[in-house]
Amino acid sequence: MKPLSDAGTNAASGESSNDRLEAERRRLAAIAQQLKIGAYHRHVLLCVGDSCCRAEVGAAAWECLKGELKRRNLSLAEGPQACYRTKVDCLRICTGGPILVVYPEGTWYMGMTADRIPRFVQQHLVEGQPIEEWIFARNPLPLLDDRPDAQARKAGR
Repeated sequence: MKPLSDAGTNAASGESSNDRLEAERRRLAAIAQQLKIGAYHRHVLLCVGDSCCRAEVGAAAWECLKGELKRRNLSLAEGPQACYRTKVDCLRICTGGPILVVYPEGTWYMGMTADRIPRFVQQHLVEGQPIEEWIFARNPLPLLDDRPDAQARKAGR
């Protein structure tokens, strides 16, 4: 099969690249719907890369995070505490890990080992109270309505 970006028509099947792109878009949209993408209020990214922490430490933290989110019905859920989780290999800090970041707040945590994950989930994700002694940086994302392009659209510019 040709890559999705190829233009033209597949002579054998009569299928155009636009048809393939649309079919792929529908397939991915169905997966996103199953994962409840669009219903989340937070995204937790956990770095388990080998420059960040030892593999077994990262793996244990990831398994604990998955378990805690499922146990508290925060993963594959809807509502104000719904949370998406992603395991990553590099958040570019490369020390003091596992590193964890929560968006849209942009709260960066250090040393997020499996023994810290339950407290983090309860205190930060459930109660909305960041754990200050574990935080080393902040980078909150602006709300969509607060971005300059959104302000300009509202003003009719």
